[in-house]
Amino acid sequence: MHLDVQDLRNFYYRSTLGRAAQKAVRDQLVRLWPEAKGQTVVGFGFAVPLLRPYIAEARRVTGLMPGPQGVMPWPTGMPNMAVLCEEVNWPVDTGHVDKLVVMHGLETSEQPSSLLEECFRVLGPGGKAMFIVPNRGGMWSRSDRTPFGYGRPYTLSQLEAQLKYHQFSIERHEFGLYQPPSQRRFWRKTGQMLEQLGHSVSMIAAGGVIMVEVSKRTPAPMGPGLKEAVSRPLRILTPNPSKEVKPI
Repeated sequence: MHLDVQDLRNFYYRSTLGRAAQKAVRDQLVRLWPEAKGQTVVGFGFAVPLLRPYIAEARRVTGLMPGPQGVMPWPTGMPNMAVLCEEVNWPVDTGHVDKLVVMHGLETSEQPSSLLEECFRVLGPGGKAMFIVPNRGGMWSRSDRTPFGYGRPYTLSQLEAQLKYHQFSIERHEFGLYQPPSQRRFWRKTGQMLEQLGHSVSMIAAGGVIMVEVSKRTPAPMGPGLKEAVSRPLRILTPNPSKEVKPI
């Protein structure tokens, strides 16, 4: 079940904890994807808090929000780039997306398999997607005070297996949100330090979210055609030097 867009907006834009979570995940995404010059960038679910750094250079940035969640105007103070859409039928041409970010979309979907098929459809050749989901072993999935406490949390192996099943190639994975999901002043003051510490000892500390980067794997064509090179091809049009052509 998708969360309401008003609840998501209030968390990410009007709460101290939400703004801290937005910064932590967005900074990590920008580190993995530092630029998108001339590219088409699309976010699905409620990924718009992560997309603003790409607006200046990207050819197009679009935030797709599913109908059960609802939509809000985004970004503030600029022409609207947010679109309400059906969960598994996006208003995006096949193969036109260079970068796709999915957050608060997969774990809350009632049709995750069809959703992944739609993600695969819109990606272009060599296109990449970033799936951001709650980590089952992290603190954030155990608290319903944040959007990461709703839906189905994943382990890394579960998420990667599902993505591979839908023909995505796994590129790399990261964990994020090492700070506790607490509004207390102490944790807010130490949040940035905990994020840095968590990344340095990520094999020990479990982050609140899993970020998996994938690319679109296109199978080789299987249609008719010449499969092997001919070892001794006929040279029908090659002139024979042993014969002279006498003028008439």
